[in-house]
Amino acid sequence: MTNPASTGTSASGPLPILKGFASLRRLAGTYPPGHPMMTQKLKEIDDLVHQHLRIDPTLRIDIIRGDVFLDGVSFGRDDPASAQVVRELSDLGIDSIHIREGVERDELLAMAEFLWQVRDAHTEPVEVQLARRNIRHISLGKIVALDTRWSSRQWPDAPGGTLDPAYAESLLLAQETFEDAAAGKPLDLVTVRDLVQLLIHKVARSSAALGQILAVKMYENLTYCHSVNVAMLSLLLGRQLAFDDLTMAALVEGALLHDIGKTRIPLDIVKKPGALDRRERKLIEAHTTFGAEILIQIDGLRPLTPIVALEHHRGVAGTGYPDLGESVPHLMSQIVSVADIYEALTGARSYQEPTPPEHACLVLARLAGHKLNTHLVKAFVNAITFFPLGCVVRTSRDEIGVVIRTNSADPLHPVLALVDGNHDASHRVDTGARDESGGYERHILETVRPPEGLDVSTFLAA
Repeated sequence: MTNPASTGTSASGPLPILKGFASLRRLAGTYPPGHPMMTQKLKEIDDLVHQHLRIDPTLRIDIIRGDVFLDGVSFGRDDPASAQVVRELSDLGIDSIHIREGVERDELLAMAEFLWQVRDAHTEPVEVQLARRNIRHISLGKIVALDTRWSSRQWPDAPGGTLDPAYAESLLLAQETFEDAAAGKPLDLVTVRDLVQLLIHKVARSSAALGQILAVKMYENLTYCHSVNVAMLSLLLGRQLAFDDLTMAALVEGALLHDIGKTRIPLDIVKKPGALDRRERKLIEAHTTFGAEILIQIDGLRPLTPIVALEHHRGVAGTGYPDLGESVPHLMSQIVSVADIYEALTGARSYQEPTPPEHACLVLARLAGHKLNTHLVKAFVNAITFFPLGCVVRTSRDEIGVVIRTNSADPLHPVLALVDGNHDASHRVDTGARDESGGYERHILETVRPPEGLDVSTFLAA
């Protein structure tokens, strides 16, 4: 990401270029080519564009929910005139203008003329229309109605309902930590250490908290919430591997801060409901490097914490990002990778429903060997099971129940609290119980979404 302070447009940002295009667009609809007013405005835009291109080979201006970004850095919309320009372009269905090195003044003029006629230009792809006008160094965002660009669902940003007190406290501390990082403040080491201890000694010992972390999550959790959940999942895997106390604390700290680099990414890109373009993808991928840069400057953090932030998207075969050659990520990073993928799968996304735990475990199995460590995947699935605490499941007797206890000897047959029509626990059943012939009395068929109004935490707390 380019630092705005280092660009040629740093004094005024991208808004003067957008204003120039808006003005030139209106002039193109009023005066013939070569008119002195058009010539002057065209020269102004050409000077601004090439001032930037002398520093960076591509000028990227994006409008995200009304704010203007230059190379991923927000410049806002400080005055009414700027806001009007942003609205004008957005109304045309244009949310990005990317200009590459080699652009000529004739292309800038042709672009202004295209923008004047764009309302009637929906019959064929934009790229085709631009190529016909010999516009080779400028590209535009999709020209579609803004409210039909994505098919998405709005999920809550964080868990709702009654939360385990220790889990709720951990989310609050994590939120404060990530908000401080987003504001450019140094991390409070005392808060980080307190949070690590809270997760290890209180949250990990609460069935209600674990149930809220392990089961299907009907919310699209923000970075801080995701990070707490990944830390707890990593802890469960570390416990399965019999880590000692010091190693466990180091693992939880690294997992908790693995995504701290996302505080440097615009939230609109982090939460974008759909496929990212190449620039957005590069920006998202840079969060690993940003995270390592943030953490390595903080005295007092454990040595592996920046490494986990850097490596948690790298595969065991040396693939993934950032590109570090064929180096194999540290074991701590490999553990966090497993937890990170599981947590992301079992949470909601604007473009997909949450994945049931048993299906998420199968996804992990498919990734084992080339992206994930096979031994760690097996240990993780053994630790959480296909039907972890807090899952709402349907049995072969068409019963709905909440998993309240798992069985390490028989992970497919946990203990359930059956749910009656009033969402109360009717009685407990052990799905591992067998009939007189030696067969199971019931099997779990699938994980289901919690019925409306069902508070799973009350079953787990009991």
